[in-house]
Amino acid sequence: MRPLPTLAYGLLALPLAFAALPLYVHVPAFYANVTGLDLGLLGGILLLARLLDAGIDPWLGWLADRVSRRRMVALSLLPFGLGFVALLNPPVEHAAPWLLASLLLTYAGFSAATVAYQAWGAAVGNDAPERTRLVASREAFGLLGVLVAAALPALLAAALNDGIARLAWVLPVLLVLAGGVTLARVGEGDPRVAVSSALLPALRAVLRDTAFRRLLLVFICNGFAAAIPATLFLFFVADILQAESASGPLLAAYFLAGAASLPLWLKLSTRIGRPRAWLLAMGLAMLAFACAGLLGPGDVALFAVVCVASGLALGADLALPAALAADLGERQGRSGACFGVWNFFAKLNLALAAGIALPLLGVFDYRPGSDQGQTALILAYALLPLLFKALAAILLWRWRNSLEVES
Repeated sequence: MRPLPTLAYGLLALPLAFAALPLYVHVPAFYANVTGLDLGLLGGILLLARLLDAGIDPWLGWLADRVSRRRMVALSLLPFGLGFVALLNPPVEHAAPWLLASLLLTYAGFSAATVAYQAWGAAVGNDAPERTRLVASREAFGLLGVLVAAALPALLAAALNDGIARLAWVLPVLLVLAGGVTLARVGEGDPRVAVSSALLPALRAVLRDTAFRRLLLVFICNGFAAAIPATLFLFFVADILQAESASGPLLAAYFLAGAASLPLWLKLSTRIGRPRAWLLAMGLAMLAFACAGLLGPGDVALFAVVCVASGLALGADLALPAALAADLGERQGRSGACFGVWNFFAKLNLALAAGIALPLLGVFDYRPGSDQGQTALILAYALLPLLFKALAAILLWRWRNSLEVES
């Protein structure tokens, strides 16, 4: 049997994550600054698009259990690339409907590719250690893609928004190169046949698994804690630290720390178990959020330390829960449906973060680029994530012994 194509499998994550950074971090501030959309309207559009996107993930997961996952990935890349180019090149007029339409097209391709890609990895891996290595490879290349997306705007243009717009033209090249290697080098795998051919029974079967439900609840609380600062990051750097030009290097430091920490978390998880390693990462993240709430104008160096600390915790967030979910999905023979549900809640977190945080800041008179409502911004960026991260840690500690699956 030929060696497991770990690196070839992980490579496709680079363009997927490259686009995810602008989608979930840059777009709110980009459209607020470039098109002048009201924060309430902007938050509403993001909420609607992300809810619609999340709603199709369970169906996509069910579909991924019944078709060729390699072919599903390949067919999804075209609408994904076209939508992304449109998203970052908005017209002067009618920006709101353009934003909604381009988001829906981008999300449709991105979601189909991501769900099929995750289920594909679960099928290619033969046991828990192999699936953990595949997930780690995928997340390592994903972090590399995010690093490239974080660094490029400053290299492509003097103004941040111009650099973000030019990112759109880089993605199609990355999709052709990385997608070509992954599709050529990685086989279909040996997926188990799903027990039910109907969507709702398959989803009910996934959710009947007590261990999966528990893991999912921890994942939801932890994910919401990460989604809020992701949505508000650029606003925080620009208006609290008053260092907009530092946003790219700070993002790069965050994701570089996440990439560097992956081997550490993998090694630690083999010693103490994945749930306990994830718990340690949550503690580090809570410390970082608490420190972020104490910062003010000019504290860029201190915030860089916060970014590195939270980035170290990010490595565990990316690799460990997804590996646990892959094991649980393969145990049922429904890894596609499992990741469809998983991604639904991941995107629901992002939808609620934008749909709640941005309008709430508008209610408290926060205005980007001014000193209005900055206390509300600090509380939303640091305190809310701290509370949800603490809740996730409590639940994970309670259920830590029931989430591992023996191969």
